Amino acid sequence: MTASRMGTQYIEEARCRMDLVRLASEKKRYAAVVREAQECVELFLKGAIRLVAVEPARVHDVSGVLRNERARFPDWFRTHVDRLAVISEEMAGDRGLAFYGDENEEKGPQELFDETDARRAMENMEFVALVCGKLLP
Repeated sequence: MTASRMGTQYIEEARCRMDLVRLASEKKRYAAVVREAQECVELFLKGAIRLVAVEPARVHDVSGVLRNERARFPDWFRTHVDRLAVISEEMAGDRGLAFYGDENEEKGPQELFDETDARRAMENMEFVALVCGKLLP
């Protein structure tokens, strides 16, 4: 499978998963929103990276790859790389807490994330979806 085809599939998969994020939001499952939105962002960004023929690392935060490979992207995409990288870093950092909670504080995921966190995660996801989606023909 070509990098371009796989990148396209990642972006298409991420678009489908956005429905799961919306469903979790409707049900007020804020930690699930944060977790699922992070997975969408990761897929969108890894899809974008594959579209420029770079194999992304098997990590959840791809900010370093985005910054290091900035020159491979079209000019219009490059203007968003720093914001995309920050989103990747922040959301990857919330990933584990949104799934497992914080055992040290004895708090479950739903106790750690609220509506504001969920809204921010969804806004980030929508932005990443918009930018990465423009890479597709």
